[in-house]
Amino acid sequence: MTDLKPKKIGENEYQIDADSSLGMKVPVTIYADETLLQKMMTDRTLKQAINVSTLPGIQEHAVVLPDGHEGYGFPVGGVAAMDAEEGMISPGGVGYDINCGVRLLRTNLTEEQVRPKLGELVNDLFKSIPSGVGSKGAVRLTQSELDEVLVKGVSWAIDNGYGTTDDANVCEENGQIANADPNKVSDKARKRGLPQLGSLGSGNHFLEVQRVEEIHDEEAAKRMGIQEGTITVLIHCGSRGFGHQVCSDYLRISEQVQEKYDINLADRELACVPNTSEEGESYRKAMFAALNFAWSNRQMITHWTRKSFERVFSQSESDLDMKLVYDVAHNIAKVEKHKINGEQKNLVVHRKGATRAFPSNMEEVPSKYRDLGQPVLVPGSMGTGSWILLGSENSMSASFGSTAHGAGRMMSRSKARRDFTESEVKKSLNDKGIFIKSLTRDGVVEETPQAYKDVDAVVNVSHNLGIATKVAKLVPIGVIKG
Repeated sequence: MTDLKPKKIGENEYQIDADSSLGMKVPVTIYADETLLQKMMTDRTLKQAINVSTLPGIQEHAVVLPDGHEGYGFPVGGVAAMDAEEGMISPGGVGYDINCGVRLLRTNLTEEQVRPKLGELVNDLFKSIPSGVGSKGAVRLTQSELDEVLVKGVSWAIDNGYGTTDDANVCEENGQIANADPNKVSDKARKRGLPQLGSLGSGNHFLEVQRVEEIHDEEAAKRMGIQEGTITVLIHCGSRGFGHQVCSDYLRISEQVQEKYDINLADRELACVPNTSEEGESYRKAMFAALNFAWSNRQMITHWTRKSFERVFSQSESDLDMKLVYDVAHNIAKVEKHKINGEQKNLVVHRKGATRAFPSNMEEVPSKYRDLGQPVLVPGSMGTGSWILLGSENSMSASFGSTAHGAGRMMSRSKARRDFTESEVKKSLNDKGIFIKSLTRDGVVEETPQAYKDVDAVVNVSHNLGIATKVAKLVPIGVIKG
């Protein structure tokens, strides 16, 4: 709870002024509606954002997006940009699930074609895609193959028969970020990652079969190959135990060197190191390895999803037009150029539970969409819906080219377990025509739609501010959970 009531400075825009007595170097900007803001004020979201604003080298403002909620050190749904020369890089500012992200596949099937076979499809997907806590992937990697995955990302998967270069062309960083270094990764992280490539994992990770319900931007939808009434597949997962261990390792290293760099923190969970320090370089290279692991992971799940559809509908993936629309990363820190006081500067942009939302004509946007803007995927809870948005001009000045990454939790996992039963949740989904398959009871109950904010409200804030604008709404008909 913070005593500092944010003041309204515009439609869907609130601010906490920089208070030097709290060590704040910049203000905190919150993008929300009144209801979303009230929720943020019931936990430590805003207090954590104030703490972030005290970090050395932070630029312009600490940003809380409409899905913001309490996290580890940094709020989830938070963006902070540090001066690349004098600022920090923080493992907590990226999070434990490095490159937890989302990718969207389209098909040319309609709901009428899929409904009669929905149970069979969901069961086939569930069988062919490993999910759950500690689940093992469906490939066995050697140590040297793991090294290749960590350096090559999606292109390793493609080289090994899991997809085509068309897939890589519509991933952030083409699914392969440069300068990843497997030598900066601990043996423990390698051990955890080795058996997990090609698995969905647990928590809020899922695979959803969805129907395109509403189109809001005809031109953009057409370019993405999205049509009303057709079936899409959304895959939401990350770097599994591998990324979690990389974060744990470097949080510990960062905590150990605070004194060496004379860093005083408002909260020890904000442990960080100078971006240009040896520890900062090492963390970046290890984090990049985890980014590549996650992209490769989603690529393999994509391949098995296509195979499932081929089996169930007795058509090839090209007949089904199962193209990848886009793949975005959520938990990531990258050096990017942004304007600060009218000058281009290199900044380390931390997006924790935030999606990059670059506008058109930026070279980081894949050539297929460059004149349009970057596709943004915002998953909701498994009972509500998800959105495709388009990165827009205002994102650069408002949020360092970022928008929300999902609905954002309203309720802790333990409270969801206390308040709901598996049969209740399954029945309410079933009543909406949603078929769910989960490995565990908790996988269903913890992710009940009631545990999440209203994804439409989150998206409306982004749309109204012109940070990322609406293209299409997708609603689930089949869900797989860990």
